[in-house]
Amino acid sequence: MSEPAFGRFFLPGPTDVHPEVLAAMQRPMIGHRSGAMEQLLAGIAPGLARLFRTSGSVLVGTASATGFMELAVRNGVRRRALSLVNGAFSERFARIVGACGKECIRLDVPLGCAIEADMLRDALRRTPVDAVTLVHSETSTGVLQDVEALAAAAREFDDVLLLVDAVTSLAGSPVEPDRWGLDFTFTGSQKALALPPGLALGVASERMRARAKTLPARGQTNTPAISLFYALQVQLARIEREGGVEARWARHDAMRRRVEEWSAARDVAYVPREGRRSWTVSCLKVPEGKTAQDVVAPLKQQGWTIGAGYGALKDSTIRIGHMGDHTVDGLEELLGLIQRSLS
Repeated sequence: MSEPAFGRFFLPGPTDVHPEVLAAMQRPMIGHRSGAMEQLLAGIAPGLARLFRTSGSVLVGTASATGFMELAVRNGVRRRALSLVNGAFSERFARIVGACGKECIRLDVPLGCAIEADMLRDALRRTPVDAVTLVHSETSTGVLQDVEALAAAAREFDDVLLLVDAVTSLAGSPVEPDRWGLDFTFTGSQKALALPPGLALGVASERMRARAKTLPARGQTNTPAISLFYALQVQLARIEREGGVEARWARHDAMRRRVEEWSAARDVAYVPREGRRSWTVSCLKVPEGKTAQDVVAPLKQQGWTIGAGYGALKDSTIRIGHMGDHTVDGLEELLGLIQRSLS
């Protein structure tokens, strides 16, 4: 059975991994406490800082992004957090707050909606908390929240840390932890960074680091996945060759705009409103009389993969993960095939 061609796997994570990146994982092992490992880490540190737009150190762990979601809670929530819930993954963040023994206050909005800064400000006035959890790009609905505005609102309240899931936004749309004043910002390797699953990456503010030192049960470290670090090294170099993270943002923005143009021309409705749409995941409603599988299954037979809806939207929506190393040209071919399935 032949391997599928690169550029046809548009799942909203994991996404396609470039052959050059996969090849890097075949290098021989090195000791994880060796000088060679120190050199590897030192070599990738500047590229990671540029990727995260930070002057601080970027943490890399052998874990899913959910592992760093738990890290955020254990190291950033003292007693009570306000969780902004607008989809399945922000729901997960809220549940982890409770699972870690912290009190969780929820601010819920309907699926497909974003939480705006005035809503957050009002909630923080009514309910004292010491942290806020939120998802920047909600993978289940394709909603992109205005984290810059939300962070500005949160900073009006003393001692409130902002913990941000940037799993499907970082490396695919602007994320500015330092400039926006985010306290912990994390992502996973398998989304817009276009690596195999298995690494979580994050950056913590000085406030977050100071609070973490005062909290018990902060978690443990483990032996890193060395092969994935090789892949990360190669991918950071490929990002630099593309023109840096800003060029990567521009390519993702172009893909998002192309789906918007296509959907408007064919009267295929988005779930999120204009201005609140993810640059990496487009969540679209299937026409009446169709189900998600009516679109997904024929594509699969032709060697293309997209996502059905997630959770409550499983049958009524499709999700196109135009992230990582995908291009507008590849997306254009996919959209043509989707149109046939919708006809």
